[in-house]
Amino acid sequence: MSKATRTDTRSSVPHAADSHDLIRVHGARENNLKDVSIEIPKRRLTVFTGVSGSGKSSLVFDTIAAESQRLINETYSAFVQGFMPTLARPEVDVLDGLTTAIIVDQQRLGADPRSTVGTATDANAMLRILFSRLGKPYLGSPKAFSFNVASISGAGAVTMERGGQQVKERRSFSITGGMCSRCEGRGSVTDLDLTQLYDDSKSLAEGAITVPGYTGGGWNSRLYSESGFFDPDKPIRRFTKKELQDFLHREPTRMKIAGINMTYEGLIPRIQKSMLAKDREGMQPHIREFVDRAVTFTVCPDCDGTRLNEGARSSKIKGVSIADACAMQISDLADWVRGLDEPSVAPLLTALRQALDSFVEIGLGYLSLNRPAGTLSGGEAQRVKMIRHLGSSLTDVTYVFDEPTIGLHPHDIQRMNDLLLRLRDKGNTVLVVEHKPETIAIADHIVDLGPGAGTAGGTVCFEGTVEGLRTGGTITGRHFDDRASLKESTRKPTGVLEIRGAATNNLQEVDVDIPLGVLAVITGVAGSGKSSLVHGSIPAGENVVSVDQGAIRGSRRSNPATYTGLLEPIRKAFAKANGVKPALFSANSEGACPTCNGAGVIYTDLAMMAGVATTCEDCDGKRFDASVLEYLFGGRDISEVLAMSVTEAEEFFGAGEAATPAAHRILTRLADVGLGYLSLGQPLTTLSGGERQRLKLATHMSEKGGVYVLDEPTAGLHLADVEQLLGLLDRLVDSGKSVIVVEHHQAVMAHADWIIDLGPGAGHDGGKIVFEGTPADLVDARSTLTGEHLAAYVGA
Repeated sequence: MSKATRTDTRSSVPHAADSHDLIRVHGARENNLKDVSIEIPKRRLTVFTGVSGSGKSSLVFDTIAAESQRLINETYSAFVQGFMPTLARPEVDVLDGLTTAIIVDQQRLGADPRSTVGTATDANAMLRILFSRLGKPYLGSPKAFSFNVASISGAGAVTMERGGQQVKERRSFSITGGMCSRCEGRGSVTDLDLTQLYDDSKSLAEGAITVPGYTGGGWNSRLYSESGFFDPDKPIRRFTKKELQDFLHREPTRMKIAGINMTYEGLIPRIQKSMLAKDREGMQPHIREFVDRAVTFTVCPDCDGTRLNEGARSSKIKGVSIADACAMQISDLADWVRGLDEPSVAPLLTALRQALDSFVEIGLGYLSLNRPAGTLSGGEAQRVKMIRHLGSSLTDVTYVFDEPTIGLHPHDIQRMNDLLLRLRDKGNTVLVVEHKPETIAIADHIVDLGPGAGTAGGTVCFEGTVEGLRTGGTITGRHFDDRASLKESTRKPTGVLEIRGAATNNLQEVDVDIPLGVLAVITGVAGSGKSSLVHGSIPAGENVVSVDQGAIRGSRRSNPATYTGLLEPIRKAFAKANGVKPALFSANSEGACPTCNGAGVIYTDLAMMAGVATTCEDCDGKRFDASVLEYLFGGRDISEVLAMSVTEAEEFFGAGEAATPAAHRILTRLADVGLGYLSLGQPLTTLSGGERQRLKLATHMSEKGGVYVLDEPTAGLHLADVEQLLGLLDRLVDSGKSVIVVEHHQAVMAHADWIIDLGPGAGHDGGKIVFEGTPADLVDARSTLTGEHLAAYVGA
């Protein structure tokens, strides 16, 4: 029997499967993209650059990533697709060579009060299992350690058919949960200040209720004065115990008032349902002011803010309860978990250690698992989402990142770069939208979009390497090596803002004087306590305007004109010129096209298939009724005005017959923050992150404050736009304002009059002032991480 010899049949011809090394995009027209066609190398790090609004997110997120996700969804059955969000196919001719896309964006994590860092990742779930297995005394299943599960029990008769007869059996059940019953797992309780609800020296007839909307004899006040439960002419302080109970806490009761059927309810539950249940950002200004005045949030006295009931807090492992574990700094918790050696839960401990080590590795070791998810910055939220991908064994995946360096100190950017390169080296395609030169510099391939923003962008200006970008002549290339220089002279303060004993979060009894009348910059590594110092010790009030990184809320009906209040003077100007009502010039009110209800498009829902949006044939997408478009102002109708860019509108409303000072003021502020290219009617949902931040800044600039507190205003800004922002900050200071900026961008640090540096590290290694002085002094001393990086930046 002869043994067959193995011949090597491999040839030098590459296998057909190895030829798919590119993601090909042809004819992309999403948002402002103008027939973009590019080829992106797979298993490489590609960075997309360009000014804010140039089309980066439209190409990467709305075209490549969106189509990848849509195609994956189509692999499921129609039944399963019915439960999934429907995604429309992007406006593109050909998309070829796509792989599974994992999107790690900057969308804030849910701001639900029950959501924490631990629940947003898998860390809490693993800790609950750990305590249910090893905790002494034994409590029960992992639900017993969850602050989202209430303890309930019940008993009763159950009727069932057995052998053709109906049989009744008594059944009982109980679920042991970990939720604190007092605060319902929120960690804080709300108290209403009764003195802000009514004046007890007056009677209801004299207008005792001071809640907005309950004054002036309207239906809300008549409900109480004509209820018959108490004498309306009797001062509230003389009410009996029962009358006060009926006035403040009575359960809903049907009754007739002035011949109309109404539901009477105590004042407190009525206010809680009508006002306190709403999102604070969505409230009208006078309602928000009342809520801020009348409602106090205090730590729950029963659970001391841990959200867990006494039972869950009593079960411990080596003297540590789950509440203690969640309150620890994650880097400390990782050390504690490493000290546990229990073979019965070995796989669980390994997974938990890996998850906690990922937090530390990505630079979030200073957080604790009980930190509310809604309090994380955009950069922190993005890094929390990255954690589950760090240890993944998946390869040949496309990872899509949206400015992963936002909120990172220059010291931390190197760590983020290493993570991006690690993901690439595992054989993945990494697509990054980024402005920071430190991250652009590590790219294998660069795609620069522009040349401008909005309608002036949407084309590919450059494709190639970093060296090619430097000499390519694009805006990004020209500004790539820009370095702001230190000021020769700094402004002198006009006063100081004293902060004494600041102890919010990780601050360690900080005493500091922030100079006023100058540009003061607060710096420090991520987690050193900057935001805690600024937002915790300088409350937004009469004289303080605080612009944080909170997301702008708005539907596709919202646009820059509605958000900034610009539409109000425009509507009034149209109404006055034509002798009609202002409401006619609102696409959300009387002027709306009746066919599409002012949306401009008609949506057809096709169940699990992508819905179809067709332009309304009656208004041709203009959103207004035809009769409204006959009214002109300055020779333009309302739809033509909303189609203008900010720059065009600024000129239109600035002089001539269409001069409208109130509108011109708002438009000037929008142009000041670099949004001159935006059209007034562009839906807020299509704006990029940087555009939203600047829109918010422009809106707040109208507020009459003496102190402006800005939280990382360079977030999402192109290198070329940072210069414009510095000019805006200078104008604010020169007009007599005090500007306090929390910032990581070295250009802003170099431009400051005064720097306050926190650190030296993050979490409990931070929270101290490590430097106060001018940028030049910081560079000379080089005593802190910030000083070292700023010195390298300015070439000192």
